[in-house]
Amino acid sequence: MPTASPTLLVMRDSLFGDKPLEQWAHSTNSEPWLSFVKARDAIARSEPETATAMLIGITRMQGLESRHYLQAWHALRGFGVVPPAQIAKNVLGVVMEVALDEGLDLLAAYADHHARYWNYAGGGVVWEAPNTAMDAWIDRVLSCARDIVMHIGPWEGPRRPPPSRGDVRLNLLTPAGLCFGEGPFDALARDAKGGPLIAAAGELMQRLTRLPAASAPR
Repeated sequence: MPTASPTLLVMRDSLFGDKPLEQWAHSTNSEPWLSFVKARDAIARSEPETATAMLIGITRMQGLESRHYLQAWHALRGFGVVPPAQIAKNVLGVVMEVALDEGLDLLAAYADHHARYWNYAGGGVVWEAPNTAMDAWIDRVLSCARDIVMHIGPWEGPRRPPPSRGDVRLNLLTPAGLCFGEGPFDALARDAKGGPLIAAAGELMQRLTRLPAASAPR
């Protein structure tokens, strides 16, 4: 595993939409946080039916950040609730992890057109879709991911630590769970399915780093 700072590892864990509910839910007066808090509190009271109803309600809300939908489905799967077949493999996000000799690079792109890029040296860009400048490049990443996800199933175990030095991991985030492929960077870049996704993610990364005012990672 490449060397990665504790801060980078914390930021990495924020990308996948699979945090424990007690870590994701924040007390505010706005949705979907209100429903997440109600679900968390219902779990604490041993009321799984109430928690499930709150979480299903979140999945039906319109216009949320993609990670909220991923978090809701992650919690629902813990209760044995599976998404309908027609949406189970919708790609809500892609996280590419590249394990360089110097450390770990991370690129995340989401269906809400948000994106994040963090590099091993500590620099990065947070894109929260203030305009449509990145839409086409993010859509290309998601399109390439859709070509892959229909041929693989979700990972059944806990999310794995960062890939080994020289490898790349392509994480595809869906309501059904995390799907991924990984291997040596050069080999996966030549793969008929993985190659286009790596290329699209690389182009998005370049576009993000050329932004005139890159945001600090958060």
